[in-house]
Amino acid sequence: MNDIATLTTFLGWCTFLNMGLLLYSTLVTTVFREPVKRLHSKLQGIDKDKLDALYFNFLGNYKLAIFIFNLVPYCALKIMA
Repeated sequence: MNDIATLTTFLGWCTFLNMGLLLYSTLVTTVFREPVKRLHSKLQGIDKDKLDALYFNFLGNYKLAIFIFNLVPYCALKIMA
């Protein structure tokens, strides 16, 4: 990544792909709630009642990480260019 334009493009695509993954994860955990909870409960040995809070926590932290590590640097580079 030799220049600002390349880095900006890279961060733009990272933001796009991560937001797509976040949207997909949110849809899967809401549309297929019971099968996903049953699978994760069996695999990890976590009570099904606690999984809703864990999903919410995960999605919130992932969204925050996308904003901090992808979107904010992308916007800063766009402003600089």
